[in-house]
Amino acid sequence: MKLAQRAVLILFALSLIAGVATGNQLYYRLAYLWGLLFFGAWIWSFFSLRGLKLERSARALRAQVGQIFEERFEVVNESRLFRLWLEVLNESPLPEPGGSQVLTLIGGRQRRIFWSQTLLRKRGVFPLGPTVLESGDLFGLFRKQNSWPARESLLVYPMMVNVQFFPDPPGLLPGGEALRRRTPQITPNASGVREYEPGDSLNRIHWVSTARRDRLMVKEFELDPLAEVWLFVDMAKFGHAALPEPPPDYNVTSYWRKSIKVTLSPSTEEYAICIAASLGRYFLRRGRAVGLVSAGQHLTLLPPDRGGRQLGKILESLAVLHPMGDIPLQGLVETQTKHISRGSVVILVTPTVMGEIIFLLEYMVRRGLRPIVVLLDPSSFGGVLSNSHLIERIQSVGVPMRFVKNGDDLVTVLSGGEIGKIEVNQRLE
Repeated sequence: MKLAQRAVLILFALSLIAGVATGNQLYYRLAYLWGLLFFGAWIWSFFSLRGLKLERSARALRAQVGQIFEERFEVVNESRLFRLWLEVLNESPLPEPGGSQVLTLIGGRQRRIFWSQTLLRKRGVFPLGPTVLESGDLFGLFRKQNSWPARESLLVYPMMVNVQFFPDPPGLLPGGEALRRRTPQITPNASGVREYEPGDSLNRIHWVSTARRDRLMVKEFELDPLAEVWLFVDMAKFGHAALPEPPPDYNVTSYWRKSIKVTLSPSTEEYAICIAASLGRYFLRRGRAVGLVSAGQHLTLLPPDRGGRQLGKILESLAVLHPMGDIPLQGLVETQTKHISRGSVVILVTPTVMGEIIFLLEYMVRRGLRPIVVLLDPSSFGGVLSNSHLIERIQSVGVPMRFVKNGDDLVTVLSGGEIGKIEVNQRLE
């Protein structure tokens, strides 16, 4: 029982006792007043949420770190009772979610609509709910709550930067054979024809075969002999480091400004995810087939492919990836490189401080692969050890590399320039 309820009951009891002891009608009237106040407030709160309906919808269920996520809240009063006040509570696990608001003076058969804005600062999957409606009596003696569970979830893609240039060692392209792997992309290598199916593009129709067989036939393609690009992201639970995240320097009233900037979290995990997403987009824009391998909560293996659909798959995988894996980078690479074709480019994104990475690079070179290392310095992220001693050893093997520290401008560092400060506008591509 709340303190206010106890206070009213105590006043009711004292007034009744005083009335019985003194026989004064004033005390009886006070007792009637406190009793009516208590039970009237209970009846009011009992009907405070009856006939109320909540609808919650979003413009899009996929967004990116740094963007503004907008939701529409609609409260419908289906009864004829007047609602004095109503509190809407958004209990979504989104960081700093919007949508919590107090509504007043809602008439019968009325509806209220309002919009919420949330600046997305974390990647991942976030349920849009639960949503709680809370109301009660005028004096706050009794409160009622109704909860609506989450019906949809928001997928937040990781942050990406526009890489201008990145090392691309030559693969085994001259005289290479077509890879015997079907692909939905149009390539110079046509492997055969099949019957037309709904959804096939008209520019894939093979008119000669169509005329010969008297039914629509479409061409099938195989991957051309361009070297594939594989992204290996080290998500073992040991080796990563992170610093406390600084508080944001903006507020909700500033969301409309285009100058709001989101800073990458100071952790090797977020830098590795951002680098992998950015490099995946970089090579996909250049028509390369890109694959992804990582071992976080579970083993992630995306076969190489081209196009926007592949970028979406990579971003979806990276959005929920966290350093919780038991497989070290060395075991992951040795296991998966057996299935990678010669001449492929293998990009290792890792904060490792172990010297075994040198033997791993030599092993990949002997297998005819083209490794590239993006080395994150854990000491700059609050880690105990540094891996700067590996720079010269990696370069001595003849493997291109990029060395990234906390606060570096990833565009500049990945493109081989100077070190600066990383900031990304909310309007990401």
